[in-house]
Amino acid sequence: MSSLITERNIGETCVICEEEKHRGIHLYTKFICIDCEKDMIQTETNDPKYLYYLTKLKSATTPEIFS
Repeated sequence: MSSLITERNIGETCVICEEEKHRGIHLYTKFICIDCEKDMIQTETNDPKYLYYLTKLKSATTPEIFS
């Protein structure tokens, strides 16, 4: 039983910061942690981080090909 609990607490890898986190949202098949989501919302369009977020988010719209 303890192994089941451990597996559930592993989390998912954020597509933005590429760190393993437990809380966040799913955009299509990608996971965005709550910290990155908050930072993206507060970033102004003239901030250099904005372009970084756009680049990272493009991977969320690219469908995965399973063969």
